[in-house]
Amino acid sequence: MFGLGISTSAGPGADPVGDARAAEELGFDFVSASDHPCGSEPTYELWTMLTWVAAATSRIRVATRVLGVPYRPPAMVAKMAETLHRLSGGRLILGLGGGYSDEEFRAFGLGVPTPREKVDGMVEAIHVIRGLWSESHFTYEGSRYHTDRATIEPKPLSPIPIWLGTYGPRALDATGRLADGWIPSLGFAPPERAVPMRERVLSAGRPVECVYNVAFRIGAAAEGDGMVAGSASEVTGRLAEFVAMGFTSMNFTPVGPDPRAQAERLAGEVLPALRALTS
Repeated sequence: MFGLGISTSAGPGADPVGDARAAEELGFDFVSASDHPCGSEPTYELWTMLTWVAAATSRIRVATRVLGVPYRPPAMVAKMAETLHRLSGGRLILGLGGGYSDEEFRAFGLGVPTPREKVDGMVEAIHVIRGLWSESHFTYEGSRYHTDRATIEPKPLSPIPIWLGTYGPRALDATGRLADGWIPSLGFAPPERAVPMRERVLSAGRPVECVYNVAFRIGAAAEGDGMVAGSASEVTGRLAEFVAMGFTSMNFTPVGPDPRAQAERLAGEVLPALRALTS
């Protein structure tokens, strides 16, 4: 699968719904957006925005990339996810993470979990969410989250995949045990790190979809190590290297003043070759 990252910006000229419609018309398989509700720049809340996106599209899947677990009680996320999945016709991909920005948690009065607590909370959230999706009167007692004979109805009509954005050893081990997908970012996990990390995820022996989150810009030089840039042929060649590493799915985040034009070039000049490599 190949997805397109869309911005949560609520600033002048921002049009995430239009970007998602364009991505659907261009043939992308999913759109995704990040979860950073705190900040001085105008942004939309991720879940509400993706609900609006799902209502305005018909085929393309919608993914949280990734939902910060500490922001929302996992039991409520289970209910929210079932509703969005049902109303969208089964198009949700639930991306979860332990939580990246300590400054955001502190600003919102949520407390700042330790790295161990973030991983524990993410793991417990998955158990709570899947338990509520599958069982009635579900009781769970964890160190950070618990439920007491909780029930949500209806249950999901079809499986809701859970992707994790993880990097540390304990988090990668949890991803291998529990997740349907793993979505690291090039900026945090360059190829020399991503390959052994992927091997660790897959060492659990489960089928985990490996999705590389890649910032890109066609027709310009790279603005740092965390992106792929250059001519269309140069970008294609670099992305083909990621496919050879085992990342047969990717999420692409356009960089530059005209993200939609970048998406159009990627869809027309790069994706056909990548789809041929992964078919």
